[in-house]
Amino acid sequence: FQGPPHGIQVERDKLNKYGRPLLGCTIKPKLGLSAKNYGRAVYECLRGGLDFTKDDENVNSQPFMRWRDRFLFCAEALYKAQAETGEIKGHYLNATAGTCEEMMKRAIFARELGVPIVMHDYLTGGFTANTSLAHYCRDNGLLLHIHRAMHAVIDRQKNHGMHFRVLAKALRLSGGDHIHAGTVVGKLEGEREITLGFVDLLRDDFIEKDRSRGIYFTQDWVSLPGVLPVASGGIHVWHMPALTEIFGDDSVLQFGGGTLGHPWGNAPGAVANRVALEACVQARNEGRDLAREGN
Repeated sequence: FQGPPHGIQVERDKLNKYGRPLLGCTIKPKLGLSAKNYGRAVYECLRGGLDFTKDDENVNSQPFMRWRDRFLFCAEALYKAQAETGEIKGHYLNATAGTCEEMMKRAIFARELGVPIVMHDYLTGGFTANTSLAHYCRDNGLLLHIHRAMHAVIDRQKNHGMHFRVLAKALRLSGGDHIHAGTVVGKLEGEREITLGFVDLLRDDFIEKDRSRGIYFTQDWVSLPGVLPVASGGIHVWHMPALTEIFGDDSVLQFGGGTLGHPWGNAPGAVANRVALEACVQARNEGRDLAREGN
């Protein structure tokens, strides 16, 4: 297994962003916008200070917004935002499709547009398709964002199925630069120590056995690159101190309604996210106790 297409350090070098978590936003409403209105929302969020915006896992190629139109308007939006901010931006273009051939066609079109990242629903798409896409992304300089749609069918019940820790390790082998990993706070809550256990399994080179965190044996990934955990689901700016303290710098904090629900609009919502993040990072770097002062 070659693992993630690029890994954490290469991604930071590509984006030229260091010393803080990355910020994202899932565009809402998830279904119903035209491609042009969708692109406008992408531009407003990126212009406001976010690093990434994201297709929701349900956004694929529906009659109201075909995939090619969405790719074109999103590429236009991120280039415009890049020109105005001087920062590298990205939008997770969902390449998931009914066949592996169609998925690759979408990934190739994304590369031709010059965007930095594509997205795949790895459980609905399947591990073989995911590994093929990861190989393509490595060969062609694309980052790969992984959504875990359908995971709860497999890991929700404690009496049967498979724990997400196993699915996360399998993804690191199959290949992905980001993967959704719960939030500890917010809508997709998980037990803190268990969640941080598989976050470490995604990011670190060597993980010691620690049964309290669900790690039942030592794991040596040798030279396999790490995966950025994505905290996403019902989070907003008031969660920022906790998220910064829990996940640290090597993570993506992925908002949705927590950005787009701002009463002044999408761009002010993105500004609020960016200002809150930079304030929390500065406070942490000054030695402040985010867990205590952030409540």
